[in-house]
Amino acid sequence: MRETPLELKTDDVALSKDEILRYSRHLIMPEVGMEGQKRLKSASVLLVGAGGLGSPAAMYLAAAGVGRIGIVDFDVVDFTNLQRQILYSTPEVGLPKLECARKRLEALNPNVKIELHETKLSSENALDILKNYDVIVDGTDNFPTRYLVNDACVILGKPNVYGSIFRFDGQASVFCAEGGPCYRCLFPEPPPPGMVPSCAEGGVLGILPGIVGTIQAAEAIKLILGRGKPLIGRLLIIDVLGMRIRELSIQKDPRCPVCGPNPSITRLIDYEFFCGLTTAPKLSPEFEIAPLELKRRLETGERLVVLDVRNPEEWEICRLECAKLLPLSELPERMKELNPEDEIVVHCKSGVRSARAVQMLLDAGFRRVKNLKGGIEAWADEVDPTIPKY
Repeated sequence: MRETPLELKTDDVALSKDEILRYSRHLIMPEVGMEGQKRLKSASVLLVGAGGLGSPAAMYLAAAGVGRIGIVDFDVVDFTNLQRQILYSTPEVGLPKLECARKRLEALNPNVKIELHETKLSSENALDILKNYDVIVDGTDNFPTRYLVNDACVILGKPNVYGSIFRFDGQASVFCAEGGPCYRCLFPEPPPPGMVPSCAEGGVLGILPGIVGTIQAAEAIKLILGRGKPLIGRLLIIDVLGMRIRELSIQKDPRCPVCGPNPSITRLIDYEFFCGLTTAPKLSPEFEIAPLELKRRLETGERLVVLDVRNPEEWEICRLECAKLLPLSELPERMKELNPEDEIVVHCKSGVRSARAVQMLLDAGFRRVKNLKGGIEAWADEVDPTIPKY
């Protein structure tokens, strides 16, 4: 399926002498040429997220000469970002991502206008932000925002260049294009909360977002040029561990509640609710314990079972010496290994997965269970600074 070329006004667009030199390798290609480069200069692309996928996409779109690039993000640069988020450098740790991204992209190509949206994309602001751009590049890492971006693109009639990454596997496609399927046609419902780990929980090979993000940039450029065969109705699946690339055909779902002929969703909804509230369940204070309180109780010799529900790979990085490892994914089958009469303190990295574990134990009839607030990260901050963070 081919995409109808985007409506772009190029009559008043001209390339300077410096731009002709800069983009000369584009200009000598018949598929781009002067007219194609003018289309790039007159086009606008919005990057939702300036992380692993957004970093390479932003750099290649800026280098290619896309005239206006918007970025939505509200995070700061963290040490853990540097393994894959190539927009940022070590001295920028702790600084807002958007300002660092603007500085890097303007240094790469001062001819490109960079627009910053320092906010969390939501049902309240998505339509207002997305409507001012020709192409949307989805570099998000969570299901609520993916469904939000998809639905907003359908409502606005904007192509959605999709990418996702996890460990060694990546996906890419173009949704919401004219006549093509949307994200909901492929994934009508989100997975149950906790079933699909985030990259923070499961990890990602640092090079993978570079591959997928660059593919997203290529798809955006093809849409702008009106050239080639975009990934409309096709899902590209990349396995870098086996170095295999597969392609699945995606059909437009005539019953799709958003892009079908009789849509039931015509406005943006509560996507956190739709995805089952992927954040930690709200526990009452009686089922929580602070790191310093746990330290005091352990030092006085109280009989406590400290349960670590992280993955084995995380256990190898750091652990509490008194803890027992029981990954959250194995808890339903191995719950019989625990004694309901024991007082159990559950922890994970930050307190989210352990809160889910506490809720599962409470639902199973356990009553003497507590969640370590802030997880092992809070323990490192408040009790033992020798414990490494990751």
